[in-house]
Amino acid sequence: MASPQTTNGAAPKSNAKPAANQGFVYLPLIAGWLVPGAGHFLLRKWGRGALLAVSILGMFALGLAMQGKLYANAHDLLDMLGMVGDLGNGLLFFIARVAGLGADQVLVTTQDWGTRFIVVAGLLNVIAAVDAHNIRTGRKAA
Repeated sequence: MASPQTTNGAAPKSNAKPAANQGFVYLPLIAGWLVPGAGHFLLRKWGRGALLAVSILGMFALGLAMQGKLYANAHDLLDMLGMVGDLGNGLLFFIARVAGLGADQVLVTTQDWGTRFIVVAGLLNVIAAVDAHNIRTGRKAA
């Protein structure tokens, strides 16, 4: 018996949901934000997750080693943007704040570079978490 076809000769579309949308699709996004690389580890993308984790943790650690500033409160637009970047580090930011790491004021050039390393690590972590979410939802091919 022949399979059913539409008028244009193509097979009819199935109403079944793809497997990528089963379960809680935001778990890799949230886990990836909280812990660098965790979103990709959940998706069993070991190489990509390890590369992201090492890169983000390394940049964050180098930033702290250079006495980079961790934004605690924002008074103007640039401070708000820096704070958003810092919050992108997830648990790393909160642990560092509780531990009292990071400078309160930037006094020398190396501290300014350290501040930028911390902010860029947070922005990279957000991009990585969104990438894990896109892989999970099927918007991006693994």
